[in-house]
Amino acid sequence: MLWYDYYYFILVLPAVILSLIAQAKVKSTYGKFARIGNSRRITGAQAAHNVLSHYGIRDVKIECGHGKLSDHYDPRVNIIRLSPEVYSGASIAAIGIACHEAGHAAQHAESYLPIKVRNLILPVANFGSSAGVLIAIMGYFLGFGILIDIGIILFAAVVLFQLVTLPIEFNASSRALKVIDETGMLQGDERVGAKKVLSAAAMTYVASLLVSLMSLIRLILRTNRRR
Repeated sequence: MLWYDYYYFILVLPAVILSLIAQAKVKSTYGKFARIGNSRRITGAQAAHNVLSHYGIRDVKIECGHGKLSDHYDPRVNIIRLSPEVYSGASIAAIGIACHEAGHAAQHAESYLPIKVRNLILPVANFGSSAGVLIAIMGYFLGFGILIDIGIILFAAVVLFQLVTLPIEFNASSRALKVIDETGMLQGDERVGAKKVLSAAAMTYVASLLVSLMSLIRLILRTNRRR
């Protein structure tokens, strides 16, 4: 059968395990540095505002959202939503995460090219994530090669979307650390801690890409055997 084969155990399962490790790592790293306050007692909201000011951005609001690690920038309404413990918290982790989200706002303000590319891929990737594999499976069992090809292409768009997301996330963290350094929000070990939090978070994107890529390769190999 399509789903129970050695390709899964050779390709996909190791990537899934790596993804779980990356998720555990980001939670433990965040938990560690969420308990350590920064010496200047700057809150996450203040840190995000500092990044926006650094880039001369005045039309982005900073709001307190809900949940844990739910921090994000919404370009549709120009709002940075920070989780409560990041918004009002003064931990090293809060500073790193808040500055990272403000870095995304700076990317949009500067029309960062990878974001434009990702937005072009987004509609196809959204459809491919829900229907790509299903269409390929239908083609596999019905013996319709064209359906297999369409499904693979749609799922490949998901992989491409995740691939383009990587430089966006790394660049946002780079912007965050740059402003942290230039403004002196964090120094010494504090800055090192913030970088560890951002690096751990970035690895979850790398791991997710790897899972999708291995799943795509598995799909191609498995359906090609049928053909």
